[in-house]
Formats: sequence, structure tokens, C-alpha cells
Amino acid sequence: MTTLKSKLKEDLTTAMKARDELTSSTLRLTLTAITKEEVSGKTARELSDDEVQKVIAKEAKKRREAAEAFAQGGRTEQAEREKAEGEILDAYLPKQLSDDELNAIVASAVEEARAAGAEGPRAMGAVMKIVNPKVAGRADGGRVAASVKKLLAG
Repeated sequence: MTTLKSKLKEDLTTAMKARDELTSSTLRLTLTAITKEEVSGKTARELSDDEVQKVIAKEAKKRREAAEAFAQGGRTEQAEREKAEGEILDAYLPKQLSDDELNAIVASAVEEARAAGAEGPRAMGAVMKIVNPKVAGRADGGRVAASVKKLLAG
């Protein structure tokens, strides 16, 4: 079992003993998503820590999007719960890049792409190929794309 998955299970046990319903339900759903990912496909396999992290990031993103949807629908109580679940999951993810750090990485990638001959808005794909491995898991794809578009247009 991967270290991240075992940490999730240990934290679930701790939350259950402390009768922390929010944390235990969030971790249960996340562990279920991890198990579902492990058995999807033709053969069952164990996920690596990186793959587990991607599943956690996907679950955290679902919580953020649901919180926004509930807030727009006027269901503030449910929105607060989704937001709290997202914060619990964020604790298991690497620290997110600040806007300045992200812009610095994107700026160097834009220069690298321009040196390779990519210019203007059409260089978006080339720049994203350079940036994505550098920021994997530490910045939301939407934030990265917005930063790239801004620098390419700028």
C-alpha cells in the first residue's frame, strides 16, 4: 500500500475514533474514489503516490465546483460543507503555487517556446507542454491556462 493511501486510512481511523463526521465521511469518499480508480480497467492494480495524489486533487476540485454551485443556488449550508471537505482534502495535496511563482514559471516557458519558434496565441499548446510537468499538482489547470493566455497576449 502506498504511503499516502495508508496515511488516509490512518487519518480515517483517527477521525472515526474522534467522532469527526465531516472528516471521516470525506476520507471515506476519497478512499472509495481511489479504490474505484485501482479496479478500473482490465486488471486491478495499486496506485502510486502520484496517482493517489491526482485522485485526491480531482476530488478536491469536485468539492470546490460543488461549493460554487451550491452558493449560486442559495444553499449556503451545503456550500460551506463542500468547502470544508475541500479544505480537508487540500491538506493531503502539495502546497499550491502563488500567482507570482506561477507567472515566473510561465514566463520562462514562454521564452523557451519563443526560442523554439512558437509565437502569438498559437503558441499556447507548446507553452502548456513545457509548463504542465513543472507545475503538476501544484496549480489548477485553469489558473495555468489563464496565466499562459495573459502572457502570450501581453
